[in-house]
Amino acid sequence: MADFGNNPYYQLFIKQKNNQYNIGNTTRSERVEKLNKLKKALEVTYRGDIAKALHKDLGKPTVEAELTEIYQILGEIKFAKANLHKWMRNQKVTTPMALIGSSSYYKYEPKGVCLIISPWNFPFNLTFGPLVSAIAAGNTAIIKPSEMTSNSSALMAKIVKDIFTEDEVALVEGEVETSTQLLQLPFNHIFFTGSPNVGKIIMAAAAKHLASVTLELGGKSPTIIDKTANLNKAAKRIMWGKFVNAGQICVAPDYILIDQQVEDEFKGLCSKWVKTFFTENQKDSNSYSRIVNNRHFKRLQAHLENAKHYNANFVFGGDTDENINFVEPTLVSNLNQEATLLHDEIFGPILPIVTYKTLVEALDYINSKERPLALYIYSKSSTNIEKVVNNTRAGSTCINNNVVQYSNHHLPFGGINNSGIGKSHGYYGFKAFSNMRATIKQNTMGINELLFPPYTNFKEKLAKLTVKWF
Repeated sequence: MADFGNNPYYQLFIKQKNNQYNIGNTTRSERVEKLNKLKKALEVTYRGDIAKALHKDLGKPTVEAELTEIYQILGEIKFAKANLHKWMRNQKVTTPMALIGSSSYYKYEPKGVCLIISPWNFPFNLTFGPLVSAIAAGNTAIIKPSEMTSNSSALMAKIVKDIFTEDEVALVEGEVETSTQLLQLPFNHIFFTGSPNVGKIIMAAAAKHLASVTLELGGKSPTIIDKTANLNKAAKRIMWGKFVNAGQICVAPDYILIDQQVEDEFKGLCSKWVKTFFTENQKDSNSYSRIVNNRHFKRLQAHLENAKHYNANFVFGGDTDENINFVEPTLVSNLNQEATLLHDEIFGPILPIVTYKTLVEALDYINSKERPLALYIYSKSSTNIEKVVNNTRAGSTCINNNVVQYSNHHLPFGGINNSGIGKSHGYYGFKAFSNMRATIKQNTMGINELLFPPYTNFKEKLAKLTVKWF
């Protein structure tokens, strides 16, 4: 192993490396016991503290904290516990006739020492969700949460320390330098959730050690609304999906592509639902979150100023308050194609609308951009739905809804290319932290032994027969 003596996290890494086989050989019952400890901490011991930390960091309402953070992790734990016995057992496969006399199977074995780097927008969910998969698969893990949500990070550090020994699971707090130092170490697997730009850095660091990666990234998730759609339901669901957590969610609708014939009606319905959800004065609403910090506030403010520069139409919203990192729920139309809102992932409560005349035009617009993490379509036309799905590529899709695909633990979650590599959640999270180890067991003499050297005319004929029939 290379000399990592000056790395401040090397000794912690070595502790986990030396313990990885003990953890890897744990039984299903032992892994379930660990998951139960985490479940109790989140569901009982620290539940109130989690809500308080999230409110301090993000102004997150308690209901959102319950549904988007605690509920999601508890669901992951419940699903893993119910299925772990199936995932851990040997998976038998067919053995071809050419290998007659043997049996074949594969098993999921732990990858080893894993690094989980989690983001700030859903700090508990996107930290402990991957950890559930890592534990279920029998790995050790070092966690590096985002420094931007310091109250949540401090509480997660306490929870981890209360439940685990550091040679099994450890949480390291710090800023970018901490992540850089951790990435120098030869982890067996790295699970990262964040932006595509940082994802490229993670992948480059992993390549130095040929470590496998799961990259949960983001991108501009389009939402198509055709003229057959139920516009009231579409507006209601999109206004919820876009403005939950003040738009700071990787699978939020990033922009609307709407048939120009129904644009005006849709905009009026959006205004109605925003007022229903967050009242006339969203700043005073106890159901609306805040932007995580001043840097991200200024980033969003720059988008708004850029839109104003291009004389965009603000259907509603656009107001801000830097003192409390507040950005009003905002709907923008008539944007110039050079506007930054149409090029950068927004990751905030601003939703641009682009109109189209034909569905082909909308598809061409989507396919001119990087492949998104999610794609949404609202339509009553099965023909249009099929056309959109077959002629686009995305990590996931919702038809006549948005965001909720993340909540189904039976589905794989993840992106493609710019929006991510690999899948997570449930069985797919277990697979992400596992190596599929192929095994053949020779039970009796194999037919291939008849073809060992020296080669004769008979063996040449037998080889041809084997190729032809087996």
